[in-house]
Amino acid sequence: MKKVLLLGLFLLQFIGYSQAIETTPSSEKASDKLLLTIFLKHDQSMNLNEIEKIRTDQGFYENFLPEGVAVVNWFVVMGIGQMVILELPASKLSAVNLAIERTAWKAFKTEIYPTYNLYPIIENKLKNKSKVSY
Repeated sequence: MKKVLLLGLFLLQFIGYSQAIETTPSSEKASDKLLLTIFLKHDQSMNLNEIEKIRTDQGFYENFLPEGVAVVNWFVVMGIGQMVILELPASKLSAVNLAIERTAWKAFKTEIYPTYNLYPIIENKLKNKSKVSY
């Protein structure tokens, strides 16, 4: 039984490695970009001055957006905190995550979701096609 399990694990590693080599892109394309929605949820045991002090002390404003990452929008969501929508190359995902871990934790609880823009797909199906642009 142990030999079968070890053989299965070995084959799984081999297959996973061979697939990773085949799918590695040689260059970054525009289609490699993704949207990332980040909720910076306020810790309601602190007031805004305390949150701002933590954020400033941790270097949030200097380090939050790694090079090559753009802000699509940044909203205040009353009762929750802030919602940030970023556009980034997939290769920058770990850099964004690390920047959040280093500079936003303690000040906020975070939730991160990969997202995409459905509007171009659904736009022609809508009767009312009006769209707000900020």
